[in-house]
Amino acid sequence: MNSFIKKLDNKKECATATIHALSHDGRGIATIHNKTTFVSGALPGETCTYQITQKHSSYNNAESLEIIETSPERIAPPCRHFGTCGGCHLQHMSTDAQIRLKQQTLLDQLKHFGRITPQSILPPLHANSTGYRRKARLGVKFVIKKNKLLIGFREKSSRYLADLEHCAILHPQVGERFSALSNVISSLEQYRTIPQVEVAIGDKEVALVFRHLEPLSDSDKQKLSAFGKDYAFQIYLQPNLPAIISKLWPQDNFHRLTYTLPDYSLEFLFHPLDFTQINLEVNQLMVKQAIQLLDLKPEDNVLDLFCGIGNFTLPITRYANHVTGIEGSMEMVTRANDNAKHNGITNAQFHTANLMEESLTKACWMKSHYNKILLDPPRAGAKEILAFINQCNATKIVYVSCNPATFARDAGILVHQYGYVLKQAGVMNMFPHTSHVEVMAAFEKS
Repeated sequence: MNSFIKKLDNKKECATATIHALSHDGRGIATIHNKTTFVSGALPGETCTYQITQKHSSYNNAESLEIIETSPERIAPPCRHFGTCGGCHLQHMSTDAQIRLKQQTLLDQLKHFGRITPQSILPPLHANSTGYRRKARLGVKFVIKKNKLLIGFREKSSRYLADLEHCAILHPQVGERFSALSNVISSLEQYRTIPQVEVAIGDKEVALVFRHLEPLSDSDKQKLSAFGKDYAFQIYLQPNLPAIISKLWPQDNFHRLTYTLPDYSLEFLFHPLDFTQINLEVNQLMVKQAIQLLDLKPEDNVLDLFCGIGNFTLPITRYANHVTGIEGSMEMVTRANDNAKHNGITNAQFHTANLMEESLTKACWMKSHYNKILLDPPRAGAKEILAFINQCNATKIVYVSCNPATFARDAGILVHQYGYVLKQAGVMNMFPHTSHVEVMAAFEKS
């Protein structure tokens, strides 16, 4: 019999249930008194005691308390704060089980929203399951009752910060230094007016961006500079919005971190607040798979929609005649152009356009012909641009998504309205120990 996962709340009734399935967000599903009940922390095949936390007309939510019969998929969580911290909630589940859950979620969403099934399933992409996260926003709060400055993520199902000593999911250069970070903030005169620290980690560099609601004294700035020097961190200050971010340490004008795609001899420069993939190891696998699915030829003209800083665009240039990248942020387009120049690439162009709302009929890049398309939209998907994609009559489309529901909707439109065939689809475990599902799929014109 396992130890308690959560302490019993004597004010609530507890009982025993057997779990028969998993929900898409990783909660166990039990049928209790003919009512579906979602039980957090329980796996299929397990018998557990539970307490109801919320009652609804058609279902209930519950928390597992004690696991009586254990699933072979259950593992020891890699982080000792699991169950308290709300940063990730699948650490009790084996990596293989997490990936199967995500793959099934993708297939279910395709069937439900798109009314389609891929002709074949891509092997899942996966790398490290701990220490992988290189981008994060850490909350900061001095708690009077504890006489302690807390830093990290919120408690599970709570607005309060968890009392964390480390984070096993963050890259260890920061994840193992919560105490040092808490100590330096506690030592500042303005320790109560720093609500968050933004973390950005490249292949070699670490940047911390300290948001502060009140001006920092020279003494506070000196302490943060010394902290940056001691731990080899770049230190940035972000005054109360909309003030401009500034670099405090080192005292230079180079405001960039770097990551590489070794397979393509590419180095990317990015600002600490730029959007980049949080899992650089999976990113390398993702780019490689996208290149393979596009099946690039020297005569290809490729359109990369939602291109960001050129994460896909620049590798594609190694194989295609020309690549055009489109992004909604002018700042990101500037960064993409800078990265093309940094890598000596001349067969790529970048343009700014709001692909979610803007009428694009007069855009100069719309008049060119593209025979292959890559798109990597935000969570809302790419519904607004699908009609233009159809006009291109591209032979291949590779779709990268961070939301399987909107991807499935868009896939259904491409297949049922525009005559594409969903050849392959699969998941990428970009966010291990969470229920976030990243998808890559390949479409061909029928």
